[in-house]
Amino acid sequence: MLRCFCAVVQQGSLNEAASELGRTPSAVSMMLKQFEEHIGAPLFETARKSRLTPLGEMIYSEARREIEHFGRTVAAIEGLSRAEEGQVRLAVTPSVATAILPAVIRHFRRDHPKVRIDMRDMDSGSVQRELEAERADIGIATITVASGFERKLLFSDAFGVVCARDDSLASRGEPVGWGDLAGRDFIANGLCRLIEDPGFAAIRDAALMSVPNTASLLALVRGGVGLTLLPRRAVPQEDAGLAFLPLAESEARRDLYLVSQPRRLLPPSARAFLRVLEAETSDLRGDV
Repeated sequence: MLRCFCAVVQQGSLNEAASELGRTPSAVSMMLKQFEEHIGAPLFETARKSRLTPLGEMIYSEARREIEHFGRTVAAIEGLSRAEEGQVRLAVTPSVATAILPAVIRHFRRDHPKVRIDMRDMDSGSVQRELEAERADIGIATITVASGFERKLLFSDAFGVVCARDDSLASRGEPVGWGDLAGRDFIANGLCRLIEDPGFAAIRDAALMSVPNTASLLALVRGGVGLTLLPRRAVPQEDAGLAFLPLAESEARRDLYLVSQPRRLLPPSARAFLRVLEAETSDLRGDV
């Protein structure tokens, strides 16, 4: 009724309003009559519907505002359902945030520029807690989660020694053994827990520094404060100040998993992000 009333006011006649609404003039006239009966007062001064009564003027102002609000609401609902709007909540490890997600997010935002992305970087244990508490839609970390989640291996990469480019180990250009790290200033990090080699235990226990944040850790290594162990993809290949050296006596690896709620339970925006993420990382699934 409101839409019919506004169309008649805007078009200035029943015939023009009927054409705009895709109805017959008699149907539009009947609806206006029902509207006036519902209100209990006339809305137009004449039968030609060319001039509003004072009450009609006030009702037209309210009706137009309500129809515009309704249109915005419908557009927002449709935008959410098509992943044109909405939010994606990501919980990821720092190395993923710096090495993998920039390209994924650039691609996603080209097709979904209005979707809000909330990305938080944290250790793997915190990623798991965020997922289980339903504070994140998608998690990327080295984790096992409770049943009911979807989990698949994103990629696996080998650990190596990370040192400054001018370090003696880097200039040697050979794989590094545990004995080469004895007596060196070793900086521990959260991923060291994944290395179970007996030869590494004494090095880890002797560490006088522990830095969980990858960016801070690499800055210290780059500055010559010490060296550390990290998976290959946690170290930017374009960083000229760092060297990544393979281990001679270890096959330790980091398995990184993509975890989410079942896709049917995710909002459309999160499902769309998952599709882009999987497409962008499809070539990473081989071992490195």
